[in-house]
Formats: sequence, C-alpha cells, structure tokens
Amino acid sequence: MDHSRVPVLEALQEFRRRGDVVYGPPGHKQGLGADPRVVDVVGEGVFASDVLSLNGLDDRRESQGVLTQAEELMADAVGAEHAFFSTCGSSLSVKTAMLAVAGPGEKLLISRNAHKSVIAAVIVNGVVPVWVHPKFDAERHVAHPPEPDDVRRALSAHPDAKGMLLITPTDWGSCADIRGVAHVCHERDVPLIVDEAWGAHLPFHPDLPAWGMDADADLVVTSVHKMGGAIEQSSVFHLQGGRVSPEVLKQREDLLGTTSSSSLVYATLDGWRRQMAEQGYDLMDTALRRAARVRAAVADMAGLRPMGLEVVDAGLTAELDLLKITIDVRDLGVSGMQAAEWLRAHCHVDIGSSDTCRISAQITHADNDRTEGLLIESLRSLVRQADTMETRPAVRLPAPGVLELEQAVRPRDAFFADAEHVPADKAVGRVSAETISPYPPGVPVVAPGEVITAEVVDYLRSGVAAGMLIPDAADPGVETLRVTAR
Repeated sequence: MDHSRVPVLEALQEFRRRGDVVYGPPGHKQGLGADPRVVDVVGEGVFASDVLSLNGLDDRRESQGVLTQAEELMADAVGAEHAFFSTCGSSLSVKTAMLAVAGPGEKLLISRNAHKSVIAAVIVNGVVPVWVHPKFDAERHVAHPPEPDDVRRALSAHPDAKGMLLITPTDWGSCADIRGVAHVCHERDVPLIVDEAWGAHLPFHPDLPAWGMDADADLVVTSVHKMGGAIEQSSVFHLQGGRVSPEVLKQREDLLGTTSSSSLVYATLDGWRRQMAEQGYDLMDTALRRAARVRAAVADMAGLRPMGLEVVDAGLTAELDLLKITIDVRDLGVSGMQAAEWLRAHCHVDIGSSDTCRISAQITHADNDRTEGLLIESLRSLVRQADTMETRPAVRLPAPGVLELEQAVRPRDAFFADAEHVPADKAVGRVSAETISPYPPGVPVVAPGEVITAEVVDYLRSGVAAGMLIPDAADPGVETLRVTAR
C-alpha cells in the first residue's frame, strides 16, 4: 500500500482549502466563535481542524471512505488484518474488546495486574472475571505479567472461559510471553486479547519486545498517545484471525463509543502511521540508543537502580521494553512519589509513573539531545539533594501473595449492591463495593467483590500517609471504606 498517503489529513486539508462554512456542529465554526483568550493558548489550528466526519471530512454517505482508507493503511503498517480507530482512549477500547469476546455472565480470564479501566469493564460488561495473578517480584515489589503455565492452569480450572485478556507491556516495561499465552489459548480455540496500551511503537523495530499481532494474538488494543505520536485519547483496535468477528467488534464499539469522534485524533493517528511506515525503524533505533545512554548514566549514580535485562535473565518476565527507564530510588532514602514531586518542583521534569519504590521515565522517538541531557542531569541533581528531603512515614509493603484477595462476589454485583461506609479497620473481612487504585499506575489494590484484609488496609493507609494518591476511592484518605451492606 502507498504509505505516503494520509486520507484523513488529506481530507482535512481539502476541507480547509475549500473554505466550507458549516451550519452544524461544532458550534465554534472552526474557530470563528472561539474565545481569543482560548485561541491564544491552544492555537488556531486546533479549532480549524475540529471537523465532523459526516459533511466535513467526508460527505453525508461517507462515499469517499476517508476513515476506512486510513484504517486499512494502519492495518497494513502493523501487520494486522483489520484496524479500527477509536477516539475514546484505550480505556473504552479495552471495554469494547472484552465485550466482543465475553458477554454478561460469561467467564473471561484476566491478568489481575490490569489497569482500573479493565475493572470498570468487568463491572460495565457484567463478565465474570477469572483472575490470573501476575508473577510477583518480591525484591523490587513489582508485578510482572503472568506466564503461559498460569494461563493453562486457569483454563483447565475454567474450561468454559471465553478467552483471555493479557496486559503487556506493564507500566514499568516488563512484557509477557504473548506467543506462549496465545498458544495456550488457541489449544482451546479461545481468543487472546492483548491490552498493549503501552506498545504502539513495538511493530517498528526488531529489538523491541514482541508485537501482539506478530505473536499470534487475536485482538490487540494500543494507545498511540502513550508511546506514539498521536494526541491523547487516540486508540486503535488491531484484529486478525477468525476467533473475534470484526462485525461484532464494530457493533460493540458502536455500543460504547462516542458519536462525536474527534477529527484531531483521527488526523494524528493517520499522520503517525505514515511517519512510522516511512521512518519508524530509524526513529526507534535512535530512541533505543538514546535510552541505552540514559540507562548507563543512571547505573553510575549512587542510590539509583535501573531495572534492566536482569529481570529477563532471572525468568521474572519474558521481555523488557528498554525504552522504559524504571528506576528504584529506595536507596536514596526517599519514595518514588517524593522523587517525582522533587523533579517537577526543582527541575521542571515530569516523570511518567511513580510509586512507593520507583519512578519511570519513557524515551520515545520524540526525544532529542536536550531532553536526554535534561533527564540525566535532573537525576544527578536528585541524587545530590535526596538527603535534604523531608522524611515521610514508611509504606508498609505487603508480602508476595497478600494482594491476591478472595473474590467473594462478582464485581458488578458488589459495585451495584447496597453499600455502607465503615471505618477502615472495621472493613477487614468485609466485601468491597468500590475500586481502590493507587495512581499512577492505576492498578487496583482492591476490586469490587474482593474481601478486604488487614494487610491491605495497613498498606493503603500507610501509603496515603506517605503521599499515595487514591483518586477513585469514595474516601481518598482511606479513613473509611465502602463495603457491601450486611
């Protein structure tokens, strides 16, 4: 296919060339009615490019096939049979993918280290989750993706499961054995969905971890805004084989998705695909070499421990995305949350993820010599100034296995059940009616329907005291917890 073509961008350019005047949405009429004070911040181009697909980018009948052409080019670029754009982010795309495989009351295997959006999907869709617990790294206090044998055991115990949802890469860069998990799923002729939100860049360089479509996954969801070059909320479904119907997937997306899709998302998805198809290898190669230099510099800094291929050598994870610079900061005597706050306040450097133990900075094709040097020098400053930071209470980290809570009630039933707020210490032994997710990265410690334990309460309350953000709890301070009524 001709990857120099960008159907959405070309249609947008033609729309602006013609000078069409729109007597429908959006009400700002391509910026004519936008407040100049807003335009001064976001720019004229944002409003000028905010165009409907119908009677805008395309005609009333969509006879030009603008979006379809762009999606076909995307599928070709990444080796999928079908690609579908979504402008609601992968939080919605994952919900759609799950609903395309399992309906209300049906079982679906799910990695328990899933993002809160997956738990939300379980609640909205009404599927019955069969949790496949991740491989817990006790030394680093981090969860790596489950392995094929974990999936095999779960499928053997639940032969009526409709498929598997695997999360890879994780926020910290560890990657699953997708091909091995796909083989296990396909032995039972059930599909493998891969939530590859952090992996949009993976198809474009052989030294990056395996890309889901190349590793026999049936349905892969990516967030192109995370590691790619499209704007926020840009997501793509990638599909191959016959285990998931493209017609069913489209219908489920239509059920959950917006009817007011953003042309800005479509246009930047289209443009990013062209950039990667034409220059992807070179851009990724440069980024990998840049990340290697950052890793080498960090490894020489006292008190910082970058996570590297030793986790692969130890059999803790199948692969590692080396563009994710995950750094344990505990030897500095501070938490990852403190480190992130200090870097923002003193160096104007915003770290992607942080938790009790670590920070994570991503290197992408967008980085240059200035951003590379800034990150290295900022981390050196952090090391020099760590002993000047206030001492915060220690987070009481749970032992391996403690976070594998009993699922006593279906998440949907617990979420919609009659509920009450009780003091945190009185919630021990009760069934949670809410999702509780330290953010970032947003992996729930407690999901609706799980039995709350004393160790989890201790972990959450000590975490909040140390600066942990828990935005989805009814009481973000975790003084009280929302539980199902007796």
